[in-house]
Amino acid sequence: MTEASSPRCVALVGPYQTGKTTLLEALLSAAGALKRKGTIKAGTTVGDASPEARARQMGVEMNAATCTYLGDTWTVLDCPGSIEFGQDAVHALQVVDAAVVVVDPLAEKAPLVGPLLRLLDELKVPHYIFVNRMDVASQSIKDVLHALQSVSQRPLLLREIPIREGDKISGYVDLVSERAWKVRPGQPSEMTRLPEGVLPEEQTERNDFLEHLADFDDTLLEALLEGNVPPPADVYKTLTKDVHQDLVVPVFFGSAEVEWGVRRLWKALRHEAPEVAETAQRLGIADGSGPLATVVKTWNQQHIGRLSLVRLWTGTLAEGGALGGQRLPGIVRVLGAQTTRVPNVSPGEVVGLQRLEGIATGQLLAGGGPLTGIGRPWPQPPRPVYALTLAAEKRTDDVKLAPAIARLCEEDHSLRSHVDHESHELLLEGQGEIHLKVALDRLRNRYGLQIVSHVPPVPYRETLKGSIRQRYRHKKQTGGAGQFGEIEIDVKPLPRGGGVHFVEKVFGGSVPRNYIPSVGEGVMESFGKGPLGFPVVDVEVTLLDGQYHAVDSSDMAFKIAGRGAMAEAMPKCQPILLEPVGKLMVQTPSEALSGIQRLVSGRRGQIVGMEPRDAWPGWDTVTAWLPQSELHDFIVELRSITAGIGTFTWDFDHLQELTGRLADKVVEAAHAAHGHGHGPGQGSGAR
Repeated sequence: MTEASSPRCVALVGPYQTGKTTLLEALLSAAGALKRKGTIKAGTTVGDASPEARARQMGVEMNAATCTYLGDTWTVLDCPGSIEFGQDAVHALQVVDAAVVVVDPLAEKAPLVGPLLRLLDELKVPHYIFVNRMDVASQSIKDVLHALQSVSQRPLLLREIPIREGDKISGYVDLVSERAWKVRPGQPSEMTRLPEGVLPEEQTERNDFLEHLADFDDTLLEALLEGNVPPPADVYKTLTKDVHQDLVVPVFFGSAEVEWGVRRLWKALRHEAPEVAETAQRLGIADGSGPLATVVKTWNQQHIGRLSLVRLWTGTLAEGGALGGQRLPGIVRVLGAQTTRVPNVSPGEVVGLQRLEGIATGQLLAGGGPLTGIGRPWPQPPRPVYALTLAAEKRTDDVKLAPAIARLCEEDHSLRSHVDHESHELLLEGQGEIHLKVALDRLRNRYGLQIVSHVPPVPYRETLKGSIRQRYRHKKQTGGAGQFGEIEIDVKPLPRGGGVHFVEKVFGGSVPRNYIPSVGEGVMESFGKGPLGFPVVDVEVTLLDGQYHAVDSSDMAFKIAGRGAMAEAMPKCQPILLEPVGKLMVQTPSEALSGIQRLVSGRRGQIVGMEPRDAWPGWDTVTAWLPQSELHDFIVELRSITAGIGTFTWDFDHLQELTGRLADKVVEAAHAAHGHGHGPGQGSGAR
């Protein structure tokens, strides 16, 4: 009987809708952790238990489930498949011993797995592939394997071949032990006689399997060259070593829905997945006598409060002990939304720690406090690709909104919020439309906040195309001391990027020196909103002349004169709208390239380059100039074209003139928002 191992942790990852949550149910059922399997349709699964996940019938955050299989303790981290919620999968892969990549039995969907397989190899995480839904597959496992191999940097080793009765799979043959098993849905498979008709295929596939293993083992290679058949024990030993080093990727198949192939996967993980000490060594976490644990997920739940999911690497934890410089008021084992209190924790376990304040996801904790400079750096979140401005529907809820959003961002590092410095509105940024909709649902469900949201404003600018010399007198008599200030200014445009400047060339004291700064203040304030309704850029104003009154002149009078002169001058200088344009870089599978070209050109973009993506076979990088006004829902169409795996970055580069009907609509909207129309001479420069 195999000796029990230390507690281990495995992640279920894979593209959206491949059945990861259903596989989690099947694994827990096979381990005896569930009395009855739940279903996604009925909303009764251990995973995807949040209201937001069940409303959409999709994973929107990591779910943890701890169970025991054949005497070994396991924690399975079920990760969302959608790229919009992919940060949780990235975090999970920082702490697991191994990962199971769940895929559909369709060759054409293999490219969806490519980015994930690359990430696993970059992190050197041992991993397996589980081809799900093989009970209803229309393609052969070999076709699927060939397609998957085209997007994998590691050799994929088929661990078993199917036994068919007509069009249905009735069993499988293990290519290491060469034993045949009959599938019994919902029950352990039953050993059976290897059919003679399957033997030639089994021999061919086993030889191919052994040759791949021999590429990394000289002893096995020598045995094969001499025509010797290595015993299964030696093959298992070589396979386990290669899996631990992420040299090969074993491939299994089955059906989570009807629960076959699941126990076979359990046994492979049990015998071949690394243990916690080896994983800690891979991550650069030194062995020690005291407790060391990594925070892999943070939840701020309505009823249970703050819960930090951690994996313990060394030492022990006990209720009332210390970690991260804080006393541990409670330790719980997690099974989806259910928690069970436990008195102590041993290395390898994944548990929830209650009410650890000031502790963040990604921190490595010792007894005395967080540690830095040890282990692998925690991954940075991806740049946002979608944004909304938020406001509480009820003014009385304004004070609750910012703290609630801060808690959401604490849970999900790929969310980001800040106040826009121009509009002074609260912006929430994330990885897509659904990502932010889920965040809004959480604000409502957890914190009772009804939110009004809209598309963030584009930071348009305006400039002047013409020059003018303008004289302006401000004179006001109110019965006592009056106000008097008269100035003459020269207004002219500057090259793009020239900024806004006020200079003075006053001679003869026509404007006393002490009033000149006040004129400048009035002029600079006028740049805040020009005749089109937007901040003015790239203009120089020169004070040339003026008049003053010994009694009525003042700083305020000359400041008002500066503003008034600009208000009269700018509409006469051919104001024109400027829109921000940025450098767009799209990373896309090559087969989607034509669709990307149409998408960019259809949004007034200008493609300036296309080249193969560095070290990504089958991918391209498209570089273009794209107006910011076309960016808001760009990611929605991009993911539609690329089946959810295309990405982009956009960085502001320059301002360019916008004319015609588009400019008119922007100006009309700006004036409508400010509650007034524009007067004579205040057009957009469109005609």
